[in-house]
Amino acid sequence: MTSPRRRSTAGLLFASSHPGPTVTVTVLAAVIASAVGHPVWLVVLVALTVVAGQLSIGLANDWIDADRDRAVGRSDKPVAQGLIAVTTVRNAAFGTAAAAVVLSVFLGPVAAVAHLVLVAAGWVYDAGLKRTVWSVVPFVVAFGLLPVVAVAAGPEGQWPAWWAIATGAVFGVAIHCTNVLPDLVDDAATGVRGFPHRLGLRGAGVVAFGALVVAALLVLGGQVLGDAPVRGVGVVLAILGTVVVVVLAAAGIRLVLLGVASRTLFRLVIASSLVLVVELGLAGARLVG
Repeated sequence: MTSPRRRSTAGLLFASSHPGPTVTVTVLAAVIASAVGHPVWLVVLVALTVVAGQLSIGLANDWIDADRDRAVGRSDKPVAQGLIAVTTVRNAAFGTAAAAVVLSVFLGPVAAVAHLVLVAAGWVYDAGLKRTVWSVVPFVVAFGLLPVVAVAAGPEGQWPAWWAIATGAVFGVAIHCTNVLPDLVDDAATGVRGFPHRLGLRGAGVVAFGALVVAALLVLGGQVLGDAPVRGVGVVLAILGTVVVVVLAAAGIRLVLLGVASRTLFRLVIASSLVLVVELGLAGARLVG
């Protein structure tokens, strides 16, 4: 039986791993892998591999940012509050990264390389790129590669349709911008001036939700105009999903124009990503290029 102390440490590590984005990205990868018809064991392998990589990125972020999070009094960061040692989080980051490397090998060569580049992009962001105008690049790379990891897993190593990769890349812009908006003041106080920071709240918010609309249109175009377009009910689902995302984007733009900088903006993007990926699975669009 796990001791209370061990459970507490595990809980604090999970809280340090950016659990919301970690779980969401893992679910997206698993749903895409399932939508292309991978067997259950391969879908599970994709999920385990992706979650290991995402845990490592999140943990590395809190380990590397421990001093600046402490300086601005981040109450949502266990390391900043002194509830868990920095070395414990650092070791867990390296441990989960190693697990991600090992698991990637079993995905097949194409998916393995894609996932390793994805994880490396996250670590490069954590290590310092987040402080520069190029902070958006790791998100574009990582989310653009996520469909490759999910679709190319297995011995055949098939590539996803180009529009699926483009959708992921555009989503990366939306996710990056909305994720940092609530932290603009704290980041400015500690010298972080990434891509969204230079645009400001309203500029970054409009770019983020504009990217969300572009992503929705890419998915719609891919489903109704792609190599194997959907028909009948699939068309209705494709249009419905696009409408829902556009409505969510409009709500997000309204909030940022009103000067609201909260986690609600990020949640709108996450909700939109889930709507589109579920829509893809239900409509039956061909994701393989």
